[in-house]
Amino acid sequence: MDVKELEQTLVLIKPDALKNSLTGYLLSQLAEFHTGLHFAGAKIVHVSRMLAEEHYAEHKGKGFYPALLDYIMGLVHYGDVPWKQRVVAFIYQGPDAIRRIRDFAGPTNPHAARVEKPGCIRALGTLVPIKDASGSVIDDRMDNLIHASANHEDAEREVKLWFLPGDIPPFMQVYGTEVNKEFYYFKEDRLLPEYEPDSVCLLAPGERAWASDLEALRRISRGETAAVSLQYVAAKYLINDPRLEH
Repeated sequence: MDVKELEQTLVLIKPDALKNSLTGYLLSQLAEFHTGLHFAGAKIVHVSRMLAEEHYAEHKGKGFYPALLDYIMGLVHYGDVPWKQRVVAFIYQGPDAIRRIRDFAGPTNPHAARVEKPGCIRALGTLVPIKDASGSVIDDRMDNLIHASANHEDAEREVKLWFLPGDIPPFMQVYGTEVNKEFYYFKEDRLLPEYEPDSVCLLAPGERAWASDLEALRRISRGETAAVSLQYVAAKYLINDPRLEH
């Protein structure tokens, strides 16, 4: 198959879209009939703080960052209903997948979306003022219903953050995988080679993982600098694990 046919992008249906019962509408807008793209993966995810922080790592330190985490974790729209705090994650695959999905989603800012591209998905979103302790507005939170990878680099990083190789059919996997040969445990932001009480097994021998994750774990275990953080690796292998709380 032509490599262009295998281009992938991550799509998240966010908590505001779920609360407004827009899931079916969004999926119909992004259907193969309209986009020419196929599903390569789908899952419902309870977003831990670790996963939220890694997904929005580029915004760390910005005024809206804490509100952004609460938003994607579902704490804003479902703060008192933990079982509803989730997002629906998809991988779309096909020619020019990244650009096509971004085109259907529209501009990131919902107000700009209504002006620049009326009828796009994000035109249904809104801006919510963020206030400090004194009540002064310091920024805005964009409730824009959907996330779509911005470019090829982001798409690879995000697909690998939200999905494991086993979540994707083998003939639809576009990133390198490798069979793990070691035990890797995680506890209090530390990587461990052996089990300790209250530690969590990230990977056991014989399990297939992203090759880039295993390279990162090997480097971290040797005390070397890795291309991604330990938290980036741990967040995906602990998705929907009840031991990983907010």
